[in-house]
Amino acid sequence: MKRRRFLQALSLPLAAAAAPSLPQELGVTTGSFMRHLSEHAQAGRLRLLDLPRYMRDELDMRVIDLMTATLVSLDSKYLEQLRKAAADCGCVLTNLKMNQKGLDLAAADETLRRESIAVYRRTIDAAVLLGVRWVRPLPGPKAPDLKRLAQSYRELIDYAGEKGVGVLVENFGWMQDDAEAIPRIIRAVGPDLKAQPDTGNWTDAARYDGLAKAFPLAASCDFKVRELAADGTHKAYDLKRCFDLGWQAGFRGPWCFEHFHTDLAQLFREMGQLRDMLRRWIKNSTP
Repeated sequence: MKRRRFLQALSLPLAAAAAPSLPQELGVTTGSFMRHLSEHAQAGRLRLLDLPRYMRDELDMRVIDLMTATLVSLDSKYLEQLRKAAADCGCVLTNLKMNQKGLDLAAADETLRRESIAVYRRTIDAAVLLGVRWVRPLPGPKAPDLKRLAQSYRELIDYAGEKGVGVLVENFGWMQDDAEAIPRIIRAVGPDLKAQPDTGNWTDAARYDGLAKAFPLAASCDFKVRELAADGTHKAYDLKRCFDLGWQAGFRGPWCFEHFHTDLAQLFREMGQLRDMLRRWIKNSTP
């Protein structure tokens, strides 16, 4: 185990160096389109295979953060088709959120813990076919036994690292009211586990402190935006403050919008508003 971790540590910088850099890049999470997705072409609906073209032609962004529930299947032919569609449009598939239900990396039931690791390993194999650089397991339903959780994360990190894929942790579920959760988990697992803070997945009391502590450890960010008012304002929480906390911590991207609307055309328009807003903030923050 120690030898494998040592070799993995040597290989990670090489994998990172081979991947295109993503500072100041903007993108979307495919979870934003859950209610609009269709396997086949339909009026008023979106095929995930067509999202890269929309990213290029309508949104002028190139980063796509995937979620397992938005994939038609984990069949190799489909995954390779999606990877090619992204590459043909100049897009980058950066991350696969592994959101399979009923899994728990910190389960006291060893059978469930082993099954969770096995499912995630198979999904990491799919992530390799997609060409993503990270995967994110879904945090369990309740505050975990940290020792068991760290052991499971290490197994996934070792497995994914041998394939050139990193592992992320996102504030979710029990973590949402605990500003210390992300750094605590990373300290227990090791620095090769990186953060993917979600600006929306905090209670109001924990949000800004949680972001301030997670952003220095972040490889990517879900820039979650709730309902936008007609004038473009966001009443749920201070988006600019969320951005500033990341920028001040040295985080430069990718910033992946997670936003929702019942009307697909309006969703694309609002994604464009958010793109322009963050690009303005990035420009004004860059010396």
